[in-house]
Amino acid sequence: MIAEIPLLRAESISKSFDGVHALRGVSFELRSGEVHALVGENGAGKSTLVKVITGAVEPDSGQIVLKNVPILRHSTRTAKAAGIAAIYQQPALFPTLNVAENIALGLEEPSLWSRVHWRIRHRRARAFLERVGAVIDPETEAGILSMPEQQLVEIAKALGANAKVLIMDEPTASLSEREAANLHRVIRQLRSQGVGIIYISHRLEELAQLADRVTILRDGQVIGTRAMADVSREELIRMMVGRELSAVFPKKAVAPGEVVLELNGLCCHATGVRGVNLSLRAGEIVGLAGLVGSGRSQLARTFFGLTPADAGEIKLRGRPVQVRRPSEAVAHGIAYVPEDRRRHGVILQMPIAANITLAILDRLIRLGSIDLAEEKRISAEYMLQLRIKAPSIHSKVGSLSGGNQQKVALSRWLATKPGILILDEPTQGIDVGSKAEIHTLIGDLASRGMGILVISSEMPEIIGISDRVAVMHAGTIAAVLDRAQATQEAILNIALGHTASEEKRASERQ
Repeated sequence: MIAEIPLLRAESISKSFDGVHALRGVSFELRSGEVHALVGENGAGKSTLVKVITGAVEPDSGQIVLKNVPILRHSTRTAKAAGIAAIYQQPALFPTLNVAENIALGLEEPSLWSRVHWRIRHRRARAFLERVGAVIDPETEAGILSMPEQQLVEIAKALGANAKVLIMDEPTASLSEREAANLHRVIRQLRSQGVGIIYISHRLEELAQLADRVTILRDGQVIGTRAMADVSREELIRMMVGRELSAVFPKKAVAPGEVVLELNGLCCHATGVRGVNLSLRAGEIVGLAGLVGSGRSQLARTFFGLTPADAGEIKLRGRPVQVRRPSEAVAHGIAYVPEDRRRHGVILQMPIAANITLAILDRLIRLGSIDLAEEKRISAEYMLQLRIKAPSIHSKVGSLSGGNQQKVALSRWLATKPGILILDEPTQGIDVGSKAEIHTLIGDLASRGMGILVISSEMPEIIGISDRVAVMHAGTIAAVLDRAQATQEAILNIALGHTASEEKRASERQ
């Protein structure tokens, strides 16, 4: 039997940046009609390997081989000609152009005298969109599309360019479960058509449903390549970070103190939050679970004053308070780290020091100027405390990994010395090792008496770090479960709107 020739091979790829080894002799192969997962912590070398494969970075040694033919002088142009395309977490569409125009940019080679055939362009765009199951008008402006719609346009664009190798980097990080399921359907369809897919994701649970094989990188080296069916989530984590699964969700036992927050009948008609009752104690971590659209983030925004409540009561340490704007929440000792850290959590173009002290800037003003020495002291303190990996406090936040950006966002609000901390998707899009560090930090903050509310779409995270789990459905809290009661099945049933009586009747019918 003749062995199948791999669609793509990366052979002994090495690459260093300023003396730091990003890749050390990495070899990787992709077969036609295969979904090959590529996993590893941030800094493991995944992004550098992708840049080498797409021709954006030239390796120090090694080569890229397509169907047994080495690519000489590999570049983005040769990669495109060879049918290699990449789709990133943030789609790279031109927002002011329509969908057909964006797709055309990947297909057409305009010249000075070329003429645009609008009908052909739109008909072709519609055909590619239908191929990936996208119900999108080609004349729609790309900037108004949702994130999953933009990703489907990117896939259609890649297929139009006759992509044989499709690289997908964290494609489901910002998607709901339903949107992710639709993307998975498209990926399986592409696989059946012979497209080879390199799939990068920190969501390890989805790899078991999607990937044929998985390659694990750590510190720029290949730790192993395994059939996905032969490796468990626990084994993947151990290979990625060199530690057991239990280390990812370290749980400190903390005796809860006084009630620091009470929400009684809280409502915000503008966001659909209705009749929410919830309490939070000092030293307690309460997880807020629920499906996308259940009102979790809306609830956090309501009692932080971003979308103020129009009915109900907020009590802090037994005293009723009004929170009509974020500045009042901060004054009451409430801090909020939002879900989208790149848009709302940090300012990427600013240095670490300025980001960390932004929420307490008024305290650093001396005679009309910022006390730079105090700014340096505070930012250095939080860099050390949260183990932010960066050359200095003057490094731009945009140059940091996702995990370190999240630590900067968290530092900004810890600098306000809050008593209550709201964390919305605190580990979204970051690697397993960084997740473990964030989880450890959350536990440390709780042990110091802080009351913490954690919103997360990752069920293992909610169950792993929470003392209690409040489950939201249709804008309100449907149930609050103790740690022992909080199983994935129980949380999902409540999130879907199933009551205990309904479940009992269903079991009786069976």
